[in-house]
Amino acid sequence: MKNAPKTPATLSVIIPCFDEGETLSRCVNRVLEIEDETLSTEIIIVDDHSRDNSLAVARKLEKRHNGITVLKHDRNRGKGAALRTGFERATGDFVAIQDADLEYNPMELKKLLVPLIGNQADVVIGSRFLSSGAHRVLYYWHSIGNRFLTMLSNMFTDLNLTDMESCYKVFKREIIQRVDLKENRFGFEPEIVAKVAQMRVRIFEIGISYSGRTYEEGKKIGVRDGFRALYCILKYNAHKAPVPMQFLLYIFIGGFAALFNLALFLAMFHAGINATVSAPVAFSAAAIVNYILCVLILFKHQAKWKAPLEWLAYAGVVAGVACVDLMVTNYLLGIRLSPMISKLSATGVAFILNFLGRRFFVFPEKPSGPWRPQRQ
Repeated sequence: MKNAPKTPATLSVIIPCFDEGETLSRCVNRVLEIEDETLSTEIIIVDDHSRDNSLAVARKLEKRHNGITVLKHDRNRGKGAALRTGFERATGDFVAIQDADLEYNPMELKKLLVPLIGNQADVVIGSRFLSSGAHRVLYYWHSIGNRFLTMLSNMFTDLNLTDMESCYKVFKREIIQRVDLKENRFGFEPEIVAKVAQMRVRIFEIGISYSGRTYEEGKKIGVRDGFRALYCILKYNAHKAPVPMQFLLYIFIGGFAALFNLALFLAMFHAGINATVSAPVAFSAAAIVNYILCVLILFKHQAKWKAPLEWLAYAGVVAGVACVDLMVTNYLLGIRLSPMISKLSATGVAFILNFLGRRFFVFPEKPSGPWRPQRQ
């Protein structure tokens, strides 16, 4: 008796669409062409309040093919928001992202699926920089920006990706639907990489071809999105980053707070306010600035304490470090070191203790744990 044929895997392909009426139909037809006896598709087009005929084109495709669903936003919310809408509706075994333009070749989704179907991977990312296939040659500084952002993302996630910004990302459905996504625009890319890395799932990367388009042909990503990606790398990674990376960020935060302390002290002192008042006021204001920057850039607000208790814990660390700073300064002066060396040495000790107090007491984070093993 012959074995019964295996049920084809189902790939949900999410297509965020904004003003892509000229390419949407060809894009969808290319996605449909990847179907065979081992793979079926569920196509979810999310129209992000297009100004052209994209929605009308999508509706025609929906009527023509049973496996196509069209969703729409009542206002333009961005690619990340469109993807969230699509992910929520996906029902396939695996979920892929497909831009509505013609920059990526849907046939290559099949090779990205291989590690997923074989249960080697939970997430597979297509890399434009690993492939020896055809690439349209465009925008050198874009490629430099992509590589820089990927390198920075890797430093925080401890991954060794080559193309964090790639559109082609394929997931097991249960993985992507567990991720709480926030970004509405192109910040989705660094956000999703950060969050799947923190889940410690199995992430693979495979080379893909790329046929980039020009701005005249409809390319939408710009300089503002590059700066947003930089912010997102810090926002979604910093609180879980390796301690050395966190300390490097804290050098910036602590340095800025120290300069603020000095500037405010000098301004008040030259305004006629004596040092007895200006010094503690400047120090307290700098401590507040330090706290705000820690929350905005480095650590997670209310990681352990509720807001009032977090403030008390923070104030306790500041007070304790201030006492240590005073004791170290007095000790070094007592062994006849110069005032400058004594104070600089005490400041260095206080700086390290400030970081450790914030990292392990005020804003503690549970470690992400071990990576999921290769074979299950």
